[in-house]
Amino acid sequence: MLPTSLVAIDTTALLLALPRLSADLGATNVQQLWISDSYGFMVAGLVITMGTLGDRIGRRRLLTIGAGAFGVLSIVAAFADDPLVLIVARALLGVAGATLAPCTLALITNMFNDERQRGRAIAIWATCQFTGGALGPVLAGLLLQHFWWGSVFLAAVPAMALLLLAGPALLPEYRSEHAGRLDLASVGLSLVAVLPMIYGVKQLAVGSDPLVPAVALVVGAVTAAVFVRRQLRLETPLLDLRLLRNRPFTAVLVALVFAGIAMAGTGLLVTQYLQSVLGFSPVASAMLFAPMGLGTAVGTILAPALARRTGRTAAIAGGLVCSAAGSLLLVGVDGALALPMAMVGITVLALGTGPLFALGTGLVVGSVPAERAGSAASMSETGNYFGGSLGFALLGALAAVVYHSRMDGTSDSLAGAVAASRQLPADQGTELLHDAREAFTASLHVTGVAATVIFAGLAVLVLAMRPAPRTPTAALPDYETTPA
Repeated sequence: MLPTSLVAIDTTALLLALPRLSADLGATNVQQLWISDSYGFMVAGLVITMGTLGDRIGRRRLLTIGAGAFGVLSIVAAFADDPLVLIVARALLGVAGATLAPCTLALITNMFNDERQRGRAIAIWATCQFTGGALGPVLAGLLLQHFWWGSVFLAAVPAMALLLLAGPALLPEYRSEHAGRLDLASVGLSLVAVLPMIYGVKQLAVGSDPLVPAVALVVGAVTAAVFVRRQLRLETPLLDLRLLRNRPFTAVLVALVFAGIAMAGTGLLVTQYLQSVLGFSPVASAMLFAPMGLGTAVGTILAPALARRTGRTAAIAGGLVCSAAGSLLLVGVDGALALPMAMVGITVLALGTGPLFALGTGLVVGSVPAERAGSAASMSETGNYFGGSLGFALLGALAAVVYHSRMDGTSDSLAGAVAASRQLPADQGTELLHDAREAFTASLHVTGVAATVIFAGLAVLVLAMRPAPRTPTAALPDYETTPA
């Protein structure tokens, strides 16, 4: 729980600290982008490798190495006196962070042999992720009121120190005796596939020149095809893609990606709406947005009990229908009820995703032998990262198109309209702001409809790809049982 919570807090807390640290260090816009993104890039690029590496050298060993490195690098980042030093520290923090999520999730499969206990443990693990993500900006706001920006990084150090002290005594070690050697060519291919694709998606999301992101996406896609071809030929692949032949396994991975798209896209629009339309400060907006992360946390912790009553398939599909209903509430965000409708909408949306993240993740790691749990965990984590990145790009682009259309091409963004209004006479500036906020609200409504369609489609997918009735020769797990 410790590393899972702290890594999630570290990821989101920087969002509030970035303006202050950028001013103190004199970071340029490009340097700010790399300070915020280098961590996520490295985690996304290396989580596949680290999940499989833990299977080979020992999950507890890799977890403690990663935790120690994370603590030391957090201190380096906190006392960085130059933007380049901070960028390098953040990138290395991403390398360390990539060891933590797949190792913790894979260790759960070793620590809890009883299916009910394992399901509850995975639900708690997922709860820590989303609670940490929700509390990160709030914690950062409190720290920044009393301390300098480096305190945001130092918050992780005590927890990592405790993990280093208690981990060797409390955590079991596990490694596969038949994992084979780590294929370095596959490691390189996975990095060249993932990093350009994540970079391309993020750059498209911020509206940069599309040529470079498009080239990055093509390079990533071509490399990914080569990577897939190599994995299917290896006896002990870095990533066991043969698992995708399992229909429920594939359905859950697809659902994790697209649920991430819907959540990231709506989250982006709601946070901007709270600040630029309703006028809340960044700290107040972070607190008002916290129910989205907390709603997911509550949904994950309740998921095992719900599954015992309805079965895993029905619990996941029912949760996705709930998320669709929450997304639809965002269409009604306007006027005097704008804030309560937004709050209720994101809370219901997030609550419904809980069964998917808790039960779906349990299905993914339970679909493989114990010696391959790290590899399976890395597939789940990679799906989450891709979903979040795609959500910012795809639904962000959709919202931008709607906004631009409603403004008849006179404004490209709400932030731009706010800046332009300050240069105009009072009446013209007020009119521009009113039109821009109305246009942005319309883009939020369209995003809510898009998220509704995504969640409803995922519910149908999960039900349609439920496992067939078991036969005496069936070898694949289903939602209701987990193989020994």
